[in-house]
Amino acid sequence: MAAVSVQHLHDPDSISYLSQSSAIGIDEHLMGPLGFSVDQLMELAGLSVASAIAEVYSSLDHARVLLLCGPGNNGGDGLVAARHLHHFGYKPSIVYPKRTDKPLYHGLVTQLESLSVPFLSHEDLPSELSSGYDIVVDAMFGFSFKGKNAPPFDKLVQLLTRTPNVVSVDVPSGWHVEEGDVNGLGLNPDMLVSLTAPKLCAKMFKGPHHFLGGRFVPPAVVNKFNLKLPPYPGTSQCVRIGRTPHVDVAALRENYVGSVLLENQVNSDPIQQFKEWFEDAVAAGLPEPNAMTLATADAEGRPSARMVLLKGYDARGFVWYTNYDSRKANELNSNPNASLVFFWDRLHRQVRVEGDVSPVSREESDDYFHSRPRESQIGALVSSQSAVISGRHILDESYEQLVAKYADSLAIPRPEHWGGFRLAPRAIEFWQGRESRLHDRLEVSYI
Repeated sequence: MAAVSVQHLHDPDSISYLSQSSAIGIDEHLMGPLGFSVDQLMELAGLSVASAIAEVYSSLDHARVLLLCGPGNNGGDGLVAARHLHHFGYKPSIVYPKRTDKPLYHGLVTQLESLSVPFLSHEDLPSELSSGYDIVVDAMFGFSFKGKNAPPFDKLVQLLTRTPNVVSVDVPSGWHVEEGDVNGLGLNPDMLVSLTAPKLCAKMFKGPHHFLGGRFVPPAVVNKFNLKLPPYPGTSQCVRIGRTPHVDVAALRENYVGSVLLENQVNSDPIQQFKEWFEDAVAAGLPEPNAMTLATADAEGRPSARMVLLKGYDARGFVWYTNYDSRKANELNSNPNASLVFFWDRLHRQVRVEGDVSPVSREESDDYFHSRPRESQIGALVSSQSAVISGRHILDESYEQLVAKYADSLAIPRPEHWGGFRLAPRAIEFWQGRESRLHDRLEVSYI
């Protein structure tokens, strides 16, 4: 199969970097002929900042957020970010020493006060911010700032130079928008959230986390200013740009806090207990909560595993559908012992199921097949799963031929090589992550 060319977001040349005049020109165009208002752009910018923070710092172990807000639009972005962080489950506090006397800013302060978000005096801050806060957001000055930091912002910037987990909004405070830290302040944030497009000073940013927030930029602005911007994933309000930080795999760990799993609290029926946890995963908005690892082994005991989707469960077991000529199906035919694993990461839960596998009835396979989208039904006819083909074009051509063949048909016949399997459980284990790796684990065995 031919290689696919993908834009490499780690390459600085693949993204536009703005001068101060270009950044001002874009804002004027957005708020002029394109009809955006300051409060709209501020809302979108603050949401982008909060979303980027949530991408890197979990609210479970980085809940305490201090936001240092300046008197201009950058400070307004910080106020909006504080509101979103509160709703994301963080505990923001705000230092806002030079308040802007305009209705927009009065409204932002009122909104935060209604949420009981504390406003602090800069004079009451500890000499080491890390002693009281897990993250510090630098929202003091943005791309329109010139000159040197006036009191009390000069001392606040000094505090940031010796503080970990600093997040700067658009431009690190005190940096020249194009040339970086020309005054030698020594502020080197851990995260930079560029807005609309990164400014030229972002090329001097050396921290591990560089994000862009600006999903609101319309094509008219992209074309007028000849911008090169990365695509945003899914529905995200931010996208990581710059070089991926070095990852120490051995140091990666999640501190599991939250729910417990005790014998006197679980349902006596393991299928009902699974139903409760599965519905919790759905309610939590987890992507594909029905995704599960299916582990099989061939007749000689050599294992293999892959992700499949649960399509039904009841007292008889857990059902999925596949191609009967695939590797997993062949292994199940020769060795019907298998296991399933569900992992719901945000809930710190997993369910492991072991049992015997057998095909579901022809009627069940027919009913499910005809409940699928028409495109998926044709896909099942096309795909020779686990077989080697000469290229992707084989699939595409076969698909188009079958689309034409069944264009006038009311029903597409289920192919004999496609159907369902059911794992009848011998054992089900429920696992709940807990602090200090002292997890809760309960197993039910069927006799």
